[in-house]
Amino acid sequence: MMANPLSVGELTEQIKNLLEATFMQISVEGELSRITYHNSGHIYFTLKDADASMSAIMFRGNASSLKFRLEEGLKVIVNGAITLYKPSGKYQIRAFSIEPAGHGALALAYEQLKRDLEAKGYFASERKKSLPKYPKRIALITSATGAALQDMLRVASARWPLLHVSIYDVLVQGENAASQIADTLLHVDKKGYDVLLIARGGGSMEDLWAFNERVVAEALFQVQTPTVSAVGHEIDWLISDFVADLRAPTPSAAMEMILPDRDEFLQGIDVMSSRLETQLKHILSKKQESLNYLLQSLQRHSIEQKIQRNREQIKQLKEQFHTQITLKLERFRRELEPLHVRLTHSINQNLNISRNALLQLQKAYESANPALRSKRGFAQVSVEGKVVELKALHVKDTVTLMDAEVSISAEVKSVKPQRSESSGK
Repeated sequence: MMANPLSVGELTEQIKNLLEATFMQISVEGELSRITYHNSGHIYFTLKDADASMSAIMFRGNASSLKFRLEEGLKVIVNGAITLYKPSGKYQIRAFSIEPAGHGALALAYEQLKRDLEAKGYFASERKKSLPKYPKRIALITSATGAALQDMLRVASARWPLLHVSIYDVLVQGENAASQIADTLLHVDKKGYDVLLIARGGGSMEDLWAFNERVVAEALFQVQTPTVSAVGHEIDWLISDFVADLRAPTPSAAMEMILPDRDEFLQGIDVMSSRLETQLKHILSKKQESLNYLLQSLQRHSIEQKIQRNREQIKQLKEQFHTQITLKLERFRRELEPLHVRLTHSINQNLNISRNALLQLQKAYESANPALRSKRGFAQVSVEGKVVELKALHVKDTVTLMDAEVSISAEVKSVKPQRSESSGK
């Protein structure tokens, strides 16, 4: 039995020193389990295999440089050291770095981020914006010293000289490249460009990694201006390629894709000019036909035309009236001719009758005229110049007796009717 027993803390400290001195640099392969991303930035997890398990921690300083996200069941190789946590007396692995087992860290991080962003709809075709057919102003977000910039400027000058290009110099690789690219995208988005283009030439996966960072993907997703990703070579596919509105295989190809070709444009103008000329001729022809129709219609409905038509109608009516009158007169003439004959005959007949009657009256007058009478004893009796019969006289009437030679005034003394022969019978 030992005379001086150790305290729990002292023993734990000795074990801690022994472990940490013995296992200062280890490399352990296992499966991840019970992963916790703490608010402090530390990562807590368990590393296990079929035989055992042990706790592990990765402090914030090392976790910030981790390229991929720890996932349940992922096999990894942990490089670190054994430490002992005195309050609980448990030992654990302090991880300095973690690599996927049998899989590159960058490749895994790429797949993880791609899967996550795709699930959130960052790659959806319906959210992608259309690029203008004839852009006037574009912003190139790239390295001002890179060969890619000169290639893009050369293609732009040849294809579309009217373009105004603004260059925003950024890091395109290295630790701060992703944040610079993202900040510049958000800044330039407010300046009213037609297109924002992020670009760099080819390189290794590590060289191009800035364009696989989440911060760049978030910026591309947020900006309102149409975006183009032109990074690396044709075989390189970056996260920015999936999020941007258009992916170009190379920087120079990007300019060919977003800019119209001057020669094709001029040729198109010629074609459109010919079509326009044809259309205008067709339109003018139609308009001329319409104008002619309107002029004819105007002439047909003008006052002069109405007057002329009325004159013609009046002339026709006069001719019709004259014809009808002539026909009626001719018909009346034919109908009146026998009437004229009969009327003439009747008039002559009546004249003869009247003449005979007049002769008879004349004879009667002559026979009744006292002046013409030659018989003795006959005189005309009149009262006040009117010839009367004897039976119309009254006593005391003054009468005039007149024959052919003498006129005598007398007073009627008495009126006695003569007895007829029949009265005496």
